[in-house]
Amino acid sequence: MSGETAGVVRVLRGLESGSSSARLRAALEAGSGPDPGFVGKLVERCAVEPEFFVREMLTWALTRQTAATTVPVLVGEVRSGSARARSQALHTLSKIGDRRAWTVITPALLSDADDDVARSAWRAAVVLVPEGEEHGLALGLATQLGRGGHETQLSLSRALVALGETVLPVLGAAVSDPDPRVGAHAIATERLWHDPDAGFASAVEEAKRAVALRGRPEGAVGGADR
Repeated sequence: MSGETAGVVRVLRGLESGSSSARLRAALEAGSGPDPGFVGKLVERCAVEPEFFVREMLTWALTRQTAATTVPVLVGEVRSGSARARSQALHTLSKIGDRRAWTVITPALLSDADDDVARSAWRAAVVLVPEGEEHGLALGLATQLGRGGHETQLSLSRALVALGETVLPVLGAAVSDPDPRVGAHAIATERLWHDPDAGFASAVEEAKRAVALRGRPEGAVGGADR
């Protein structure tokens, strides 16, 4: 067995180790000496790795491989893997930034029922979107306004803000949505766009108050006269 082949085998075995530190070292070695033979195992490990810091090293190792080798494998994982596998594959695609992966970003993916998958898809989408297709992506993302809790809504707002000015008319239309959650989320996202340093939680609360006041009959603010 040649030294190069032995090195590949050592890394592959290390990635399957029961020790998180051994898996971390193997991922570091895979990234430090890229080899096409690592890609399948790295992607496979991403789908099941329980330790966050190891997953991040696995992702880094994949970004060090050639995009022509990794992107097709990751796209396949997004289309057919488990929720965790899909989320991690999308995360890695966003780090690689190769726009050939844009084809995997579908309306169904942007509205995936799993919040982790959806959030990863939103982040990947704003990185991978081809020039000139930002407005269409903004419309797709806007269909998710009002979804989920604080973390999910903040993730969507950041993705929308990252698209730049093209998102403003989309948010402007969503502000008057009959669903008060959608309207409030749109207002909070507008405020985040104008002031990225503003606290999102406070922006959401202000937006909720604005929507609530909008729904009151004229003269009702402050309560009825006694």
